[in-house]
Amino acid sequence: MNLYLDTANVEEIRELSWLVDGVTTNPSLVAREERPFSEVLREICATVRGPVSAEVVASDADGMVREARELAKVAANVVVKIPMTEAGMQAVQILSREGVRTNVTLVFSANQALLAAKCGATYVSPFVGRIDDAGGDGMGVVAEILPILRHYGFPTEVIVASVRHPGHVLQAALLGAHIATVPYGVLKKLFGHPLTDAGIARFLKDWQRVPKG
Repeated sequence: MNLYLDTANVEEIRELSWLVDGVTTNPSLVAREERPFSEVLREICATVRGPVSAEVVASDADGMVREARELAKVAANVVVKIPMTEAGMQAVQILSREGVRTNVTLVFSANQALLAAKCGATYVSPFVGRIDDAGGDGMGVVAEILPILRHYGFPTEVIVASVRHPGHVLQAALLGAHIATVPYGVLKKLFGHPLTDAGIARFLKDWQRVPKG
């Protein structure tokens, strides 16, 4: 399973660029940086080796396609995020024919993922945390999407998004999701375990008792 970093903070990306396979951004994450979007996107694309998702903000299909074409020119590793709407899927179908890679975002059901795949989406991003927040089962939706894509042979990959805690990453891996996109804080937590810390402390304490020289 690939791990993407869900951030627009270039320093976070630089710190973990040796590990992550890609980056996802969205307008909210970009707004936090208080810098021009094009400048941030170029830096991210130059820092990370894998796909970098950048989102359109138009609401109509023609506008989305125009924005997507411009975003795709920024760097070879740009993937254009398109919202899961009827207009969005019209745009995805056009962009797919042009060879522009797309990440369909704000997916909350298996039916939405199916439509995105049929329209040629490169990736679909079910928002598991937001589904959980609304009283649903986010990982259950992922569990529905994956066999549908496999059954019909769609090349579309699943990016488990809106990840809130390490448990989401574990569940994504157990289900066989292609990718999980993870906030910086959650990704850092994957390294740790209290027993690891306790074991290191015990080994160091015992080492102090070993005769030196």
